[in-house]
Amino acid sequence: MVTIEKMKTRHLAGVITLSVVEEQKKFVGSIEDILANANAQIRPHVILVEDTIVGFFLIDTTYAKNYDFARQSNSIGLRSFFISKEHQSKGYAKQAILALPNYLSEAYPNHLNIFLTVNCQNLIAKELYLKGGFQDTNTLYHGGAAGPQHIMVRSIESGIKAANQ
Repeated sequence: MVTIEKMKTRHLAGVITLSVVEEQKKFVGSIEDILANANAQIRPHVILVEDTIVGFFLIDTTYAKNYDFARQSNSIGLRSFFISKEHQSKGYAKQAILALPNYLSEAYPNHLNIFLTVNCQNLIAKELYLKGGFQDTNTLYHGGAAGPQHIMVRSIESGIKAANQ
């Protein structure tokens, strides 16, 4: 079973070994580049299976300030989500995306929505996000280094509601 935690110092040794397959690097980048973006507003998180770190992502609490499309209802952003190449195709990404709303509703209770952008060429990731409850806004973000990106959004509140039903 997949769990999500805020990254702590004890996770660093496992996190720096994470990587994606070559064709995914244009979408995700290297773990060194991703970690360089982490700060007090852009917070790193780990995806675990038991005690093994299988994936990683950033939550950007300033996303709504930096992207006009996210300026509604106190939104946050999901950035650099990935499962390390040796753990791909095991269902961990889907489990993590499905667990995300409940996790975020507890970790970031003052935010109602989470936004992300996914490269138009990254069809597998887009399908994953759709299956995880994200909705395509049918608009594109053109500021991505690897080309245009679909803008997607998901309510964080619905995770709470689903868990209580």
